[in-house]
Amino acid sequence: MLGVSALLLAALVVAVTAIFISRMWRIWTEIDKLPGEMALPLLGNTYRVFFLEREDFVAYLDQMTKTYWPLYRVWLGFQPDVHVVKPEHIEKIMTSSELITKSHVYHFLEPWLGQGLLTSTGAKWHSRRKMITPAFHFSILDNFTEVFAEKSEVLVDILKTKADGEIFDIYPYITRCALDIICETAMGTSVNAQKNLESAYVTSIYRVGEITVRRILSPWLQSDFVFRISPSGREFYKQLKVLHGFSQKVIQEKKKARMTVKIDGKTPQYDELGRKRRVAFLDMLLTESEQGQKLTDEEIQEEVDTFMFEGHDTTTAGMTWVLLLLGHHPEIQEKVYAELRDLFQDDPKRQPTMQDLHNMKYLEMVIKESLRLYPSVPFIARKATQDVEIGGYNIPEGTMLTMNIIHTHRDPDHWPDPERFDPDRFLPENIQKRHPFAFVPFSGGPRNCVGQKFAILEEKTVLSYILRHFRVQTVERLEDLKLMGELVLRPFSGVKLRLWPR
Repeated sequence: MLGVSALLLAALVVAVTAIFISRMWRIWTEIDKLPGEMALPLLGNTYRVFFLEREDFVAYLDQMTKTYWPLYRVWLGFQPDVHVVKPEHIEKIMTSSELITKSHVYHFLEPWLGQGLLTSTGAKWHSRRKMITPAFHFSILDNFTEVFAEKSEVLVDILKTKADGEIFDIYPYITRCALDIICETAMGTSVNAQKNLESAYVTSIYRVGEITVRRILSPWLQSDFVFRISPSGREFYKQLKVLHGFSQKVIQEKKKARMTVKIDGKTPQYDELGRKRRVAFLDMLLTESEQGQKLTDEEIQEEVDTFMFEGHDTTTAGMTWVLLLLGHHPEIQEKVYAELRDLFQDDPKRQPTMQDLHNMKYLEMVIKESLRLYPSVPFIARKATQDVEIGGYNIPEGTMLTMNIIHTHRDPDHWPDPERFDPDRFLPENIQKRHPFAFVPFSGGPRNCVGQKFAILEEKTVLSYILRHFRVQTVERLEDLKLMGELVLRPFSGVKLRLWPR
């Protein structure tokens, strides 16, 4: 009897192995029709990818893209990864209602973000997207402009101590401002990151981000078991406890506070002093949970943590690239300043209204041209959940599809002289002539960034404050900067600037 069981088990193993080999053989034969570097057995191209220095990875992909333009494959061990560049090809992926599942790389964010809007897929993603979209309606965003202004004023006061023509790295200052903004708008609470440099929450959000990137780039840390027992994993979960503990505490305090101020079951619009109550993203989630789709505290936390993650690093990167580019192009910087001077009539203390922000037309063009050259998220990866034809090739189910946004934005067929910084590319008449997927810094299609209007308004506010008060000069040549394209695209050595008072 034992012999029969062993034979059956052996037959099952052989059958499963045969199915696996058959499936992989089909993938291998299809994928290897695409151009790409020589892949080694078992290792694939990891012998190149995983042993690059962090600051050399974007340059490596630049070289690969130029060599194998516009579509090429990389083997990450047994995992095929097809890199897509042309707007026409990206459109096919981004507009698909089927190809909405993020790649396995996003799995490494799940301990932090759970199954929130960024990492979820299928019915759960559709449900969350439908629920969260109204939170970014124009009338809600108007509620956030006062927060943007207040935190920008704190930033300007701090930067006045640096405006002496000496070189310094502005990136940490912009990061702390963005963290203050996102904490206030996401959770309705303050961490005072700009003044309290010892904040445990701020320290933890930095470390969790850094360790997540290290794990993504280190194949020996990608096993959940190995990561948990590694020094990096132990620190990760220690810092994660701080982040989750903070957001859980805020959620509970917010729920209690809402119960104490409700009148006839509703939260009044104005407080006891007649001031309009600020509504944070968390308030809107709690209202939705009370009146519509019931959410557990864990589900609310997933979305708050996702908003915190996506809403500070990306805007920081976007703003610092604008300052770098304007420091290199003083004539464009002066055009932005002239627009701001016309709007504010040399009143440095007046807070911008929503109408002022809409009237910053040239600054918006500058922000968009900066996002073209240096998109905050340079690569977006999806999983092919079905076979898809791209550029004449059949891409089989199970393949990772990496959209090289940074290279799409430099496609010479759509962007003449692509390396030149020219905000006039975003004049209305020039936008109309371009392919709609030639510029996708916030992705596109059904999985586009739900917070893109929030991001542009925040960047306009903070940048307008900086440029109203200071003249910016860059000290490093753009061509000498080494780019890091990990969670966001940023210069490896920081953003070195000089500031002078206006």
